[in-house]
Amino acid sequence: MKRLPVLAATLAIVASLTVACSSGSSPRVSPAAPPDKVTVVLDWTPNTNHSGLYIAQAQGWYRQAGLDVRIIQPGDVSSLQLLAAGKADVAVSVQEEVVPARAQGLPVVSIAAIAQHNTSSLVSLADRNIRRPRDLAGHTYGGYGGPLEKALVRTLTACDGGNPDKVRFTQVGDADYRAGLTRHQYDVVWIFDGWDGIRLGTVDKLPITSLRFADHTDCIPDWYTPLLASSEKMIASRPDVLKRFMAATTRGYQQAMRDPNAAVAPLMAASPELNRTLVTRSAAYLSTRYAATPAAWGRQDAAVWQRFATFLRKAGLVKTDIDVKAAYTNRFLPTTS
Repeated sequence: MKRLPVLAATLAIVASLTVACSSGSSPRVSPAAPPDKVTVVLDWTPNTNHSGLYIAQAQGWYRQAGLDVRIIQPGDVSSLQLLAAGKADVAVSVQEEVVPARAQGLPVVSIAAIAQHNTSSLVSLADRNIRRPRDLAGHTYGGYGGPLEKALVRTLTACDGGNPDKVRFTQVGDADYRAGLTRHQYDVVWIFDGWDGIRLGTVDKLPITSLRFADHTDCIPDWYTPLLASSEKMIASRPDVLKRFMAATTRGYQQAMRDPNAAVAPLMAASPELNRTLVTRSAAYLSTRYAATPAAWGRQDAAVWQRFATFLRKAGLVKTDIDVKAAYTNRFLPTTS
């Protein structure tokens, strides 16, 4: 999966979004009742972050819950933009997109953490000798050029005693990171371990080294990326639909945790061009990282939201504080597994 320049994109589309906004087991319902329609927009093309959605769909758990769930891809706009504009009921998004959106007054709310901890890393080829954050000084980071990227890389470097002013940044956009790294167009990139980390290191067999964000939470915050979001309107007007949707979705992710192979066939059916080896190994990797236990899947913590929001505020990436309690909710998750 590609890492989108979500913070920069969110800040760029705030005005258009504001205009658009102004204009366990799944519970069963009566078979006579027509199914409630729910549109889910992904953050990218189908990948293992979406496993629970596709498992629930393939197993018929949404249908059993009285739901007609349609899973769509975002196209040329962000998933959060479609959600805020009323074109979707649920969106796969990230905390780094939700926080600035909330800071701008957009009525979007996180309803579940897909992964309990950030699985991002900065990855480089072994011959670049980037073994710890301070080694980033004197090297070139290739990315989307977003402000969050620079803030995180500079903070990591400085926190480990390096000189952040000696880190070079180059904007490469939606590039083939493998080609850029092997051609030495840049030295380090930001990836998700559960996808590109496996693709680069295991499938492509490149000699890589990684600086895992999760290993440096003394310097940078942990945060929820990805997550599921909905809108304040959906929460207020169709809470029962969200409750049934989340019961089936939770069941899907719990199945992905207990049996990673269960995710492979639904994902390959949704996106046949995917590499089966990559999907299989990614599903196994994420099965132990969606949450500590199946019963804990989706749960969000106020401290995680507060620390990340504070980091963005201090870095000047958002201009106002947000009400953390309004930015997320656990109310639609099943109370038992």
